Amino acid sequence: MSEDIDSYIRSSYSFKEINTYTKELSLETKERISVEVIKRALKLCRHKAAIAFSGGKDSEVVADLIERYFPEEFKRVHCIFGNTGIEFPESLKFARKYGREHFADRFHETELSRLEEDELRYDFARELVEELEDEGALDEILKPDGKLKGQKALIAAAKKRCYRLDHSNCFFAGHRKTFAYCIEQYGAPLLGKAASRLDAHRINIECFLKYSNSLSEKDDLKEYYGILQQCKFSQHCCKLLKKEPSERLQAELDVDVIFKGLMAAESHSRLTSIATRGHIFASHRPHIEDGAFYHVNPLAFWTDDDVWAYIHKYDLEYSPLYDIEYTDADGNKQHITRNGCIMCGTDIQYRDNHLSILRQTHPRAWRVCMESFGYREELYKLFRLKRNVNIFDSFTDEGTSSRMISKFGSTKALLDTRPCAFDEFGELVDLTGTGLENEYDAEIAIQNDGQFKWI
Repeated sequence: MSEDIDSYIRSSYSFKEINTYTKELSLETKERISVEVIKRALKLCRHKAAIAFSGGKDSEVVADLIERYFPEEFKRVHCIFGNTGIEFPESLKFARKYGREHFADRFHETELSRLEEDELRYDFARELVEELEDEGALDEILKPDGKLKGQKALIAAAKKRCYRLDHSNCFFAGHRKTFAYCIEQYGAPLLGKAASRLDAHRINIECFLKYSNSLSEKDDLKEYYGILQQCKFSQHCCKLLKKEPSERLQAELDVDVIFKGLMAAESHSRLTSIATRGHIFASHRPHIEDGAFYHVNPLAFWTDDDVWAYIHKYDLEYSPLYDIEYTDADGNKQHITRNGCIMCGTDIQYRDNHLSILRQTHPRAWRVCMESFGYREELYKLFRLKRNVNIFDSFTDEGTSSRMISKFGSTKALLDTRPCAFDEFGELVDLTGTGLENEYDAEIAIQNDGQFKWI
């Protein structure tokens, strides 16, 4: 590689530099930078290298770059497909096909964990807490500061009252931590991570909000607590279904270099990560005792257009998910641009959010979200908490959406009649910057093995 390519690969950049490189560098130059980044990362590898593969276009390009430019080293690179159990069917099928064709026995799928201890199911736990409150016996389950002692205390209280624990009221040790489990015990992923800082079982959060004496008195937090008290949402599924299973498999394979398809142009958080860490950054993992664990982002300066140009340049097969069309809020035809988890609702604060698109492209999955996993009621609660007819009418196409909600009353009637009223409700909810970092003792989830297949 020439010296000019070397100058682009550093441990940190200014936002201006990244924006300039992203916009002005040619695909050829970006490709050469990526190849040099991969070369350096492979030299750092002392154990095993792997690709974090999603079945999406970005991670596929990373895999192709390694296979194309480093064919011998590629034969030793593993592929880790993060199967959350709620993948788009198109992505799941393509990931398995690509993985087996290009990696053979080096293609691995993550597996979901199983519970290590018994847990009371949410509805029963909630009823039990109410019963203890009526008895004046909350000290059996609450700490002095009003926070819940944990599941063991709840189970002990239930047994003390001679309740028979079975599958109707308890998740027993060994139960798979599926998406359905996450929804029931924690809540649906209906707002971004900034709004889900209280990362704990829903019953823990409710006890905290009702009984704790350490609630903040800040006005913005009071407003947030008001929403959280009535609406059940959480980002814990991302940790249980994606992050921890992948890291566990990396440890089992003895991986010390992980290649990812992250691009600075995708989001502010990724821009910040690249700016402060560069293409390659070191971290620590318990299974690597003789040095660092390296995260590698060869596509840091790429854009979606670059990725598609590369795919067309080398005539690569890609997931058919990207060929599926939908109609955006302005009436224009668009293609799906991101795969991710099929039931994710973290972007509901934006127009043309994931769930509004899903209703068009995968109506069966959308119905499962709304009817089987309880999204409908939680969305309705969120809308009603922030509803302002004048504001809502000002940015909806027909200016009648909020009045229709009042008219139909029932969320089921509303959804059956005009479900797009929900597509933009999230624009009324802005919970970013709530400062919850120190407000609650986040629970630590321990991962084992397991498997879940979405219907």
